[in-house]
Amino acid sequence: MAIDYTRKPSTPAAATPAAPTPASSGVSLSKVTLSKAAPSISLTKSGESQGSMRVNLNWSTGAAAPAPKKKGFLAKLAAASYGSGGVDLDLGCLYELADGSKGVIQALGNSFGAIDRAPFIALDGDDRSGTVTGGENMHINLARPDMFKRILIFAMIYDGAPNWAAVDGVVTLFPTSGPQVEVKLDSASNSARICAIALLESGKQGVTVTRQVEYIQGSQSDLDKKYGWGMKWAAGRK
Repeated sequence: MAIDYTRKPSTPAAATPAAPTPASSGVSLSKVTLSKAAPSISLTKSGESQGSMRVNLNWSTGAAAPAPKKKGFLAKLAAASYGSGGVDLDLGCLYELADGSKGVIQALGNSFGAIDRAPFIALDGDDRSGTVTGGENMHINLARPDMFKRILIFAMIYDGAPNWAAVDGVVTLFPTSGPQVEVKLDSASNSARICAIALLESGKQGVTVTRQVEYIQGSQSDLDKKYGWGMKWAAGRK
């Protein structure tokens, strides 16, 4: 069940002194981490309009598994397979708008989107190293949440050996109202290249976000099949 962090507390019937706030309650009101036990919260309530929500992906460098020691031609093959010792982790999303139009936002194929027109989602750029302080950022325009039906945020290891445990990735949503929402890629799978991270859905109750952290064997088309997007895919490059 989604937790609505946008609901305002009711005013007390009598003006009584407030109870002292404990020094530490163990709960951060500025950040919420979605987990298996509490996978979903509400980003907006019905009829509420927000601004542009930033979605940030950050990860560790040097995450590729060590390349096997080989000589000659085999060494060249190993270098090509394992890369230079790090990974290129990309942030992207599948989207479906209320009018039925569907698409993908990702660096692959230069599908960076637009924030002020359909699909109202835009990717800043492509951090190919993991060393950029701000990581990768995507923006979702929530001024008209009724324009969306669903958005599936995902990460893909574009280059380098799959090693999610070493990548130590985290995606953080920064809505213009309410707490930050954090999803950690903490379920290691060293053979899949794609991880479905979070699903945003817009309905009568507003916009909710639900943790996925589902590792997908294959490509974006396999991610599409898993979540029933129904798009046609072709090979792309960046």
